[in-house]
Amino acid sequence: MIIKSQSQIKDKDNENGLYLVSTPIGNLKDITLRAIETLKKSTYILCEDTRVSRILLDRYEIKSRLISNHKFNESKNLNKIIDLLKSGETISLISDAGTPSISDPGAILVNECIKNNIKIIPIPGPSAVATAVSISGFSEKFIFYGFLPEKKQAIANVFNQISKFNDTCVFFVSSKKVNKIIPELKKNFSGRKIVFCREISKLYEEFIRKNVDDLEIFNKELKGELTIVISEKKIEKNHSQELSESDMNIVKKMINKLTVKEITEIISQNKDISKKEIYNYCLKIKNEI
Repeated sequence: MIIKSQSQIKDKDNENGLYLVSTPIGNLKDITLRAIETLKKSTYILCEDTRVSRILLDRYEIKSRLISNHKFNESKNLNKIIDLLKSGETISLISDAGTPSISDPGAILVNECIKNNIKIIPIPGPSAVATAVSISGFSEKFIFYGFLPEKKQAIANVFNQISKFNDTCVFFVSSKKVNKIIPELKKNFSGRKIVFCREISKLYEEFIRKNVDDLEIFNKELKGELTIVISEKKIEKNHSQELSESDMNIVKKMINKLTVKEITEIISQNKDISKKEIYNYCLKIKNEI
């Protein structure tokens, strides 16, 4: 990764528009300096829950006006917010935790801003998904589903769908549902490993590591929302064929006419034979001559 000096970075934070500001997922100290600066200079801050956001904003003495903006009123607020943005107001969008519009309200407003050519500026920050994957020890190639649906059959359909991917799988689930999804986890992800991440960056942060096949109902109550990470699927390699007697005879006939590399390429064509095995056999024959 190349890190540019401040003189090379365009100052986008003085532009009017919609700022998507990432906020801490637990520990309030995880907020970035840029996020604080952006929120302080915003005329309005759109909050998923003003009561939750107020705790963070008061901590950093941010006095901007708040507008409640959640999944139940996001569409209703849309025209009003777009008009404010068109008039030149600077507006920030935050969720209760993490990045707006990622399993949180925001996508509807972002799309409307795109339609109206309104500037959208992301302010990166804490991410439960990235944090969970980073500590899992699993493949960094992953798919993220978001929150699981409510109904049992819908959850079964989701697991059946994402279990077909070879990569690491990540999703959110309410602690109240954890025990209910264990049978489906074992059915769809047998042979894989799993990490239950709860209270990330908070006082009672916990990472529970298990083999999916060994999962049992949790006796203790797991509070809050959990980020669950399931390891990549193990792909068993097919055993390659062995050199046949006819292949060996071909090697002996060509060993003085072609290079070992050329013979290896010829023999391996259209055959599931390890090139290393062919190469080593060629060297053996060459040394015997």
